[in-house]
Amino acid sequence: MSLPPILAERLRLPIVAAPMFIVSNPALVLAQCTSGIVGSFPALNARPAEQLDEWLTLIRETLTAHDRAHPERPSAPFAVNQIVHRSNDRLEHDLELCVKHRVPIVITSLGARTDVNDAVHSYGGIVLHDVINDSFARKAIEKGADGLIAVAAGAGGHAGGHSPFALVQEIRAWFDGPLLLSGAIATGRGVLAAQATGADLAYIGSAFIATEEARADAAYKQAIVDSGAQDIVYTNLFTGVLGNYLKSSIRNAGLDPDNLPSSDPSKMNFGSGEKPKAWKTIWGCGQGIGAIDEIRPAAAYIDRLAAEYRQAWDEMRALDAHWNAPRA
Repeated sequence: MSLPPILAERLRLPIVAAPMFIVSNPALVLAQCTSGIVGSFPALNARPAEQLDEWLTLIRETLTAHDRAHPERPSAPFAVNQIVHRSNDRLEHDLELCVKHRVPIVITSLGARTDVNDAVHSYGGIVLHDVINDSFARKAIEKGADGLIAVAAGAGGHAGGHSPFALVQEIRAWFDGPLLLSGAIATGRGVLAAQATGADLAYIGSAFIATEEARADAAYKQAIVDSGAQDIVYTNLFTGVLGNYLKSSIRNAGLDPDNLPSSDPSKMNFGSGEKPKAWKTIWGCGQGIGAIDEIRPAAAYIDRLAAEYRQAWDEMRALDAHWNAPRA
């Protein structure tokens, strides 16, 4: 398995922070990158569209200043998520800004397009495409994506339904490039487990909602702390695409989370014409939040992940020594 230098050499931990609609903002991205993991945000979070140029300028200038001040611990790269669905009427505009600012990593979702990949490759950037099954993975690589994000069961927001073990093993049977795993990862032990399945990096989203920098309602953050896997419901009602959401937010919207109707996928809309109200009142969330016990700065959470990751490695080395010791 091989990683490009931008991922192999510039990370403190093998983690990419997932871009979360509405929630991810420059403050969170900067905290993630300066703490040694890839920070990311959806281009559509910058509203109006002109704000994206401001955000990218701020992020690049701040990270450059950080690297000058801290050459001993330079920042990790950042990523921008582009929704490649036909309803996103901002894609061309937002992609041009990614090219202008030479965004190091572009994460594409809900569609794979050669022209998008070519645009990112034109300045040396890389494209990671999120997929929920092996068929979509093959199409993404055929169209020029550099790496894949396997979105398995339990991931927050739009998520797949396959076990991470099944999804990773099917992709790894033919793909030796950068592979990330998403789905209920919220601890350092989970990061190591993702690597043990065959992934290179872990993809963590929901846990970052309960951070001080996240652009989320205080009640949303507290709900992350107070909830667990049993409090998540998987439905396509709100966007036309299957995803995981907090039951409490569905109840607060006057709906029964245990008896939701299905939606028509053709009604998906990620355009800029109107703000998607569902995402303001219905809160996306993955199944891994049982590990989140308080709202803390993103840097403090990443420090916790680092400590847990080191401890998990120590425990695995001890297990390896035990199971590979000579037997009488």
